[in-house]
Amino acid sequence: MKVKSVAAILVSIGLSGAVLSACAQVPPPPEQDISAGRHPHLAAAQAHIQSAYNELRAAQAANEYQLGGHADSAEHLLDQASYEVKQAARAANAR
Repeated sequence: MKVKSVAAILVSIGLSGAVLSACAQVPPPPEQDISAGRHPHLAAAQAHIQSAYNELRAAQAANEYQLGGHADSAEHLLDQASYEVKQAARAANAR
């Protein structure tokens, strides 16, 4: 009986740790890898996306991560914007 309760506690602790670990993982910011020499405007757009991402992170920290999930949604949209800007640079490179 005692072994079952100890096992249950260990499983509970393990699951709690896994959940906290998953929540604590922060996705990396969007890449900033477009050549400013080749595509100055696209590189500038990518830099602005990076800046916006950094400001969102600062706002989240300042508000104790209580922004109703909207900052997370904005981060995902910035990731998407960064991807599209990168695809634009690739398309221009392919011409």
